[in-house]
Amino acid sequence: MTPERFQRDDPVISVELATRLQEAGLRWRPASGDRFVIAERGMDADVFVVSDLTIDVHQAPTGPLIRFNGTTEWALDSVPQEATVWLPREDQLRAALGGRFRRLETIGDGFAVVVESLDGREERHVDVDAERAYARALLALLSA
Repeated sequence: MTPERFQRDDPVISVELATRLQEAGLRWRPASGDRFVIAERGMDADVFVVSDLTIDVHQAPTGPLIRFNGTTEWALDSVPQEATVWLPREDQLRAALGGRFRRLETIGDGFAVVVESLDGREERHVDVDAERAYARALLALLSA
């Protein structure tokens, strides 16, 4: 089994941005289809996808373990969830914004996510793709 590789034009938020979301309080309950990297082990460029067939989540007494099933090409059986960084998808980021999400706008070569700030004003968060714009909007709300 090898990590799933995404093309450069596939929308995936950066590990740095995902780490900032995690540090700001975004919590991950791993589920099939979720993307993640194994942080600080020289594997930040390898994006893994939780799959009931190859990568699943096991609830151990010490916390969630992300298990690699049938790994014949390399020796990685499992890693603790805290050793990973979740790369949430656009739909997951939008869901995390909840009722504060107002709209997604296209602007030039990028996108803006408009949200209601904690003080009731509309704020626009801009980036090169929708997924990253959603992440920036959520980071602003979590950090407020």
